[in-house]
Amino acid sequence: MTAAEPLRPDLARELIARAAQSAARRARRVRNQLDAVQLGQDRHADHANTKVLRRVLAEDDWPGYRLVGAEAARAAWSLALHADEDASFQRAATTLLERAVQDSDARVQHWAHLYDRTLVNCGHPQEFGTQQVVTASGVELCPVRAPDSLDQRRTSVGLSPIAAALEAVRRRLAQDHQADDFSTVVLAEVA
Repeated sequence: MTAAEPLRPDLARELIARAAQSAARRARRVRNQLDAVQLGQDRHADHANTKVLRRVLAEDDWPGYRLVGAEAARAAWSLALHADEDASFQRAATTLLERAVQDSDARVQHWAHLYDRTLVNCGHPQEFGTQQVVTASGVELCPVRAPDSLDQRRTSVGLSPIAAALEAVRRRLAQDHQADDFSTVVLAEVA
């Protein structure tokens, strides 16, 4: 990652703003603070974010560090991660993000999260254990391929052991006093 000015600061600002608005909406949704109209608006906003990111990927490839800087690259990852209603887009974004990682233009942890999210959304076991289901009874790991070697795969992409990651999610939920407010939500562990 470089500290140089990104090539597209205009795009960086847009990605950051969209991701921040998306995060605020998700927080309200998780706390059951949205009515039916707002839920529809939320889905529409997610669709619009996916459409914008699709355009960016078509024009500029993955918006990595060099193009938009670290904060906006993280924002792009967050938008792709939450494009759950468009599995083909998520698969394409995962491929482009993987290339950016190979070019040292993005974080491998972001790729691992998006790869897992794509697998889970397509009904397959995840590879790195980044996706959990949060219910009123607690945090459960979505199905994982070869659970016995999960920690080795997590280590290979710079993630903490699964027990520590799940405990961090549980602590965060307990601190927020929101465990009773969840129906069923798939979350991505913070990288």
